[in-house]
Amino acid sequence: MKSFQGVDIATTVADLLNPAQLALVVYDMQVGIRSQIADGDRVVNAVGKVLEAARGAGVRTIFTRHMSLPVQLMGSMAFRTAMAWQHTDDPEKVSPWFLRDTPGFALVPELQPLSSEAVFDKLAMSAFEGTPLAVTLRDCGVKAVAFVGIALEIGIEPSVRHAADLGFTPIIVSDACGFGDKVAADRSLEALRFSGDTVVIDQATFLAELKR
Repeated sequence: MKSFQGVDIATTVADLLNPAQLALVVYDMQVGIRSQIADGDRVVNAVGKVLEAARGAGVRTIFTRHMSLPVQLMGSMAFRTAMAWQHTDDPEKVSPWFLRDTPGFALVPELQPLSSEAVFDKLAMSAFEGTPLAVTLRDCGVKAVAFVGIALEIGIEPSVRHAADLGFTPIIVSDACGFGDKVAADRSLEALRFSGDTVVIDQATFLAELKR
C-alpha cells in the first residue's frame, strides 16, 4: 500500500483483497444463461469455490440477475439487443428470454444467496446501471470489487469498466468467468489489461489471499 496526500493507494493484490474493503459480484449466474454456454458446469463449480472463500472471509457479496421486459415495454434499444442475441431481423419474432419468475430467470440451484447477501435485478449490461450496487458499496466503504459469473465478453467487461469510472478497483477472477465466445472473451481480457484499470487474477490467487 502506498500513501500520497493522505490517500491510500492499493498497489498489490493483497492490498486489494482486504475483506473489509472488498465486495464480490456474482454476475448473472442464471439458469437460462448457464444453459447457453458450453462449459456451464465448470463455471458453476469455479464460482462456487470463489463464493465459499468470500463467505468464509466475510466479504460482502451481491448477486445480479439479467431481466427482460415484456414486449409491450420494450423500446428501440431493447429490441435491437434482443434481435442481435436471437439472430433475427424481425422484431415480431423476438421473445423475452428472462422475464421475472420464469425458469430461465432464476439463479442456478448450486449458487443460492444467503440472507446476508443481496440480489439486484438489472436491464442493462453493467451491474451498476439502474441498480443500487454503487450506493451499497460506497456506504459499506468498499474499495475493490471482484467479479465472477457469465458472460465475460457481454456483461462483465462493461461492468468492470463502469466500476473503474465510479472509483472502485475492479478485479476479474478470470477462470471463474464464463463466456459464449472464447475469442471475444480473450479480446476483452486483453483490452482490460491494456487499459490498466482492471486487475485480472485466477481463482487460486483469490482463494490463497483470502485464507491469509
